[in-house]
Amino acid sequence: MKAIQLSRFGGPDVLEVVDLPAPVPQAGEVVIRVQAAGINFFEVLMRADRYAVTPQLPMILGVEAAGVVEAVGEGVDAQLLRRRIAAPLFMSQRPHSGYAEQVTMSADLAVPLPDALPFEDATALMVQGLTALHLLRQSPPRAKSVLVPAASGGVGSLLVQLARLKGARQVIAAAGGKAKLHFALSLGADAAVDYSKPDWPARVREIAGGEGNDIIYDTVGGALTAASLQALAPGGELVFAALGRYALTASDLEAMIGRNQSLRGFALLPLLSPDVLRASLSELFNLAASGRLRVAIGGRFPLDQAGEAHQLLEERRSTGKVVLMP
Repeated sequence: MKAIQLSRFGGPDVLEVVDLPAPVPQAGEVVIRVQAAGINFFEVLMRADRYAVTPQLPMILGVEAAGVVEAVGEGVDAQLLRRRIAAPLFMSQRPHSGYAEQVTMSADLAVPLPDALPFEDATALMVQGLTALHLLRQSPPRAKSVLVPAASGGVGSLLVQLARLKGARQVIAAAGGKAKLHFALSLGADAAVDYSKPDWPARVREIAGGEGNDIIYDTVGGALTAASLQALAPGGELVFAALGRYALTASDLEAMIGRNQSLRGFALLPLLSPDVLRASLSELFNLAASGRLRVAIGGRFPLDQAGEAHQLLEERRSTGKVVLMP
């Protein structure tokens, strides 16, 4: 089978097509013929060795895939054969293997897909959908004014919609450029602010009634975090979900204390047991299949163009989810 291997760190061109033996399922496992594999920004960082953890090389990137069950191992119900499923590889013993024509995973982690849900949409609802859903469960938006930075991206586009579905009083989207702002508004944001403008936090405070937002869901990190604090209301909560991109200073934290603001960390994996994973994905899949949640696909690439897909994401030219389609 063909796969995309990372053998050395660097730019998008280090992603190479390799031929590997076809996987054979062990007891309790299934082999999935991949129809779509999701690309996440943290994989761009891993490729360049800029992630919080340096991975061991060589490796096959990709922590989420969707496809059709092609083979089952001993002890697995044969009725799973030819079923359309989601493969949340990040929960498996082989968490990095999705950029490939086939993947192997424990059958217990397979989540059925509604017939109306495209494979590429399913990939957008795994890491990014689960992140958005559980951010809102950790810090519920009901009756509150919330700010969603990077609102046109994979997580942000889902956060805007789910915050609305979960009862937010006001959803303010932040993004860069007119096209992305219009896109965020089309998803249901009450207002959209261009965060490439130097005065954008003041504009957010104005829209939020002068005080600022009750909750900021920060999945971006870096310099944007400190700027976002200027838009956080007294007593407000900054939920930080950008692993490895923490940039707040001691002065920033002291200022938060003086304004009775709180900083809440967010890490997805510790929140997910297999049961919670399946229930959460089923909720997201059903919302999307019924049309209540819109999944935006920002780019579809064949497997051998993984480098081009990474470049699109790295340059922040995408809107929504970027996927490989072997």
